[in-house]
Amino acid sequence: MADLIWIILSALLLVVGAVGTIAPILPGLPLCWAGLLALKFIPTTQNEISWVTIIILGVVTVVISILDNVLPIWGTKKKGGNRKVVWGATIGLLFGFFIGPWGIILGPFAGALIGALITGSKLKPAAKQASGAFAGFLAGLLLKLITAGFIIFFFIRTLL
Repeated sequence: MADLIWIILSALLLVVGAVGTIAPILPGLPLCWAGLLALKFIPTTQNEISWVTIIILGVVTVVISILDNVLPIWGTKKKGGNRKVVWGATIGLLFGFFIGPWGIILGPFAGALIGALITGSKLKPAAKQASGAFAGFLAGLLLKLITAGFIIFFFIRTLL
């Protein structure tokens, strides 16, 4: 019975983490990884997943979490934008999250565009800067989703 409770708690961490890979407020990948780590300590499943796998996924989680914050900045700067454009993309994502899937996809671009326009850029350079922030955001999101997919795969494989 205690194992079942721990499995449920591990699965909750994994699910909340999976949501957090898209929701900007939650630390998605670290929560996913924590769910997998918790599964390692359950007596009935501890031999089903190796420490090497746990450590490799932990390192990948840290690296991708860092890249997720760096890529939008890098994309923005590559296209001539500044920190306000990145902040605009982040705020756009926060608002977009409440609108739904299209808001999550288009929110960062709209926010970055508004951020660029507020800093005094004309429409064409502002759109270019916003596209850099948006491309960086999408690259980070894709990396997080792939990593979360691997963590979920190992989680399910451990339980089966």
